[in-house]
Amino acid sequence: MDTTDTKNFSIAFSRRSFLIASAGFAASVALGGFSRLAAAPSPFTLPPLPYAEDALEPVISARTISFHYGKHHQGYVNNLNKLVAGSDYADMPLEKIITETAGKKDKTAIFNNAAQIWNHTLYWHSMKPKGGGEPPAELKKLIDASFGGVDACKKEFASAATSQFGSGYAWLVLDGDKLKIVKTGNADNPMVSGMKPLLTMDVWEHAYYLDYQNRRGDYVNGVLDKLINWDTALENMAK
Repeated sequence: MDTTDTKNFSIAFSRRSFLIASAGFAASVALGGFSRLAAAPSPFTLPPLPYAEDALEPVISARTISFHYGKHHQGYVNNLNKLVAGSDYADMPLEKIITETAGKKDKTAIFNNAAQIWNHTLYWHSMKPKGGGEPPAELKKLIDASFGGVDACKKEFASAATSQFGSGYAWLVLDGDKLKIVKTGNADNPMVSGMKPLLTMDVWEHAYYLDYQNRRGDYVNGVLDKLINWDTALENMAK
């Protein structure tokens, strides 16, 4: 092989090696195998649904769950990860982020997204297929003492949910040794007022509008009668 051939071969080999290396690099990054360039893991991830997307039908459709959980809830997770990247908040549990940013104007975006992740997670667990009915005995005893009965509790819960102006939530909370029903606007959470959230009902329009349009009351009553998960309230009381 003469000098010219050798030079051409070297150029061709170098170009071929570069292409192979480039392809391998791209594949490695795509498969997560190139650890030095892999993105740092996000501190917050979307918690799994406790049931299938169609499990709450016919009260709440799979289509509503798909958008509500897969788009809205996921969106809050994505936003929070961007907002806290490189800050002390990235290492905090959601509850601490919520209580530390509540009422701080310069931290409103962080509070809203952290609270919405937490609120939605409780909301999903506040319902179950074939829910409703009688609460567990321990919880029922406290409901009777606090409201005068389960029907009275549900009536107050429904009133709070339907009367909340605009977006927000209705909550069953433990305040000291007594149960209460409260409502909050937007992303607000009763924990910042020293109460323990036990159950919540989301009354943002995206929670029900695809299924009920402006009939919020039908959605609220359907959840309370057929989906409410009293077991979650009892579990949260013990925490």
